[in-house]
Amino acid sequence: MEHKQHETPLYNALKQHCSANPLSFHVPGHKYGEVFLKQAKEDYQHLLKLDATELNGLDDLHQPETVIAAAQRLAAELYGVDETFFLVNGSTVGNLVMIFATCEENSKVIVQRNCHKSIIHALQLVGATPVFLSPQFDDNVKVPSYIPYEVVKQTVECHPDAKALILTNPNYYGMAVDLTEIVDMAHRYHIPVLVDEAHGAHFVLGHPFPKTAIACGADVVVQSAHKTLPAMTMGSYLHVNSSLVDKDKIKYFLQVFQSSSPSYPIMASLDLARSYVANLSTKDIHHIQKQVDLWKNALNDIEGIEVAESQDPLVSTDLLKITMQTRCTLSGYELQKRLETENIFTELADPFNVLFVYPLALLENVEKIIGKIKRAFDGLQCSEDLFQSLKPFSFTEISQSISYRELKKLPQKFVHIEQAEGLVAAETIIPYPPGIPLLMTGEVINDKHIQYILELKKHRSHFQGGKKLALHQVEVFEK
Repeated sequence: MEHKQHETPLYNALKQHCSANPLSFHVPGHKYGEVFLKQAKEDYQHLLKLDATELNGLDDLHQPETVIAAAQRLAAELYGVDETFFLVNGSTVGNLVMIFATCEENSKVIVQRNCHKSIIHALQLVGATPVFLSPQFDDNVKVPSYIPYEVVKQTVECHPDAKALILTNPNYYGMAVDLTEIVDMAHRYHIPVLVDEAHGAHFVLGHPFPKTAIACGADVVVQSAHKTLPAMTMGSYLHVNSSLVDKDKIKYFLQVFQSSSPSYPIMASLDLARSYVANLSTKDIHHIQKQVDLWKNALNDIEGIEVAESQDPLVSTDLLKITMQTRCTLSGYELQKRLETENIFTELADPFNVLFVYPLALLENVEKIIGKIKRAFDGLQCSEDLFQSLKPFSFTEISQSISYRELKKLPQKFVHIEQAEGLVAAETIIPYPPGIPLLMTGEVINDKHIQYILELKKHRSHFQGGKKLALHQVEVFEK
């Protein structure tokens, strides 16, 4: 198998096709980059030569039989699953597919509350009845993390007829837990476990990375290869390893939700990314770990900031996720802006933190980058004032009393956000990134929602949803 993992069948076939200088009388219209706006042609041309379509020799994603089938098979062998499917519409489409393949209208589904918006969208579309689980709150990183085993166990015992248990592991900040005990318990009730492992495509490498949900026995696992592997944006994997999930339904909904004109550059990058991660050595990982330690030590030496890590013994934090936390009067958003003055762009900021996603490789100019970070934070002084004035948001109070099916029948109106407490939200408000809904359609609005939305607005956070949030109004259902 190790020898096979050097192979890249899809990429090789695509490269061979393009190197023969084919004449295109088929889609796409740019004709291998020959027809393109002059001012951008040079930037795009090399990639456009690989932007082919379903031609003889290049297979068909929706009925793979040759090179795409071989590439997916190599991925399945690496990850140790029955089948792996390439996704060209991101983990979003994988989340839609796994939910539609296991749930139906009015199906009861147990769901981790701090999930990505695509999970919520899938539940709304299918018309499921969610039972939300409140995640543990991590006092050190100041973000919601995982669902404790006892919480899942009690919920499953109360709802043994649930069609699926949907978990998110790791969270956006790379905090993961071993799901083996939870999966085993759910399987005793014949409930499939679906895991959004978008940020864990590299966990297959094993220690020092967290344990992948696949190794924990999860039935369906979705991974965003593009997040931490060298794959193109939107390139993702869907892994199926279960007798509790109908693979034919998975294949059907992949055809329903995925583009009928899948991107060959994205698919080929998934083939290449799989080979890349498969051929990283223990020595390679050791060197990356040493460089990450150097990075963290350098951050900790800067007055006014500190690397934040969970102290929860059940949590294993991804090596590639580095959370820098404020220890000064500046918020995470303001620290992020300072970094951008040095042309350093990070994954996200929240009121307390800035998140770096480290590459799965050595940085050649790490000392130079650290020097830029020090310049960006020159003059910071330690202060705990911000921690006393800000209160982090936690999903400790969840109230969803109306099914998605019933919500569709109710009239809506807008009210001032400070008058919305106790009303049922008719829209979803999502700070982005990380794309985790702060307030969901159907959720009873409480004071914590209101105060945290106002706090994020004050820091000019970017929101998805919230049609009139700029006017301090939120859409609610009329009673």
